[in-house]
Amino acid sequence: MFQLFGVGVLFLIFLFLMILYNIVKVLKQYERGVIFTLGKVSVEHGVKGPGLILLWPGIQKLVRVSLRTVTMDVPAQDVITKDNVTVKVNAVVYFRIIDPRKAIIEVEDFYYATSLIAQTTLRSILGQNALDDLLSNREAINAELQKVIDLQTEPWGVKVSTVEVKNVDLPAEMQRAIAIQAQAERERRAKVIHAEGELQASAKLSEAANIISVNPVTLQLRYLQTLTEIASEKNSTIIFPLPIDLISSFLKILEKK
Repeated sequence: MFQLFGVGVLFLIFLFLMILYNIVKVLKQYERGVIFTLGKVSVEHGVKGPGLILLWPGIQKLVRVSLRTVTMDVPAQDVITKDNVTVKVNAVVYFRIIDPRKAIIEVEDFYYATSLIAQTTLRSILGQNALDDLLSNREAINAELQKVIDLQTEPWGVKVSTVEVKNVDLPAEMQRAIAIQAQAERERRAKVIHAEGELQASAKLSEAANIISVNPVTLQLRYLQTLTEIASEKNSTIIFPLPIDLISSFLKILEKK
């Protein structure tokens, strides 16, 4: 008799704990609870939290929804660019729930649905751009991806805040072609810089020639400066021509005498 009484007490305690578990719910600061009452969600009182929530057992059911930002890695997608180059592109999407009621009612699995939308949009948007734009104009492409994906997930209460293209894997032959193109571009720039230097040097030489033609003495001074530079090289013997113009003034003096 005492044993049966003990079993009954344990059963009542267990039943009380089960009822209490189904009645009392605690939602964290980043959680919201979508309350189903006899299968329906009230527009005004269908979402509750955070804190302590009391439910009618057997009548009401709670579905937890996290409001934290979710980081979703989009698998690598085979994309054919506008100029018919096949590349593998993967991306990362940052989104969060802004309407828990829509996220539970309007779509079966908002995470899976957002992932599929991100994959299809990634192939569609990147396929409209050439390879050069895909490599150089990354910020504009990210902004367009975010705008399109967010527009499609808005009816589900999902807000896509950021979309970033992570890696663009090129075929081996395309990598070699880009390397050759980059090398040719560097050589072209070097030749242009060299030509510009020659042009500036020729312009300065032309100006110097004009100055010397006006005053021939400057040519003699330049000649003497060159001799001074040669003499500083520690040469034992220096043979150089002596211009007649350099000693013409002395010859005139001798002729007068």
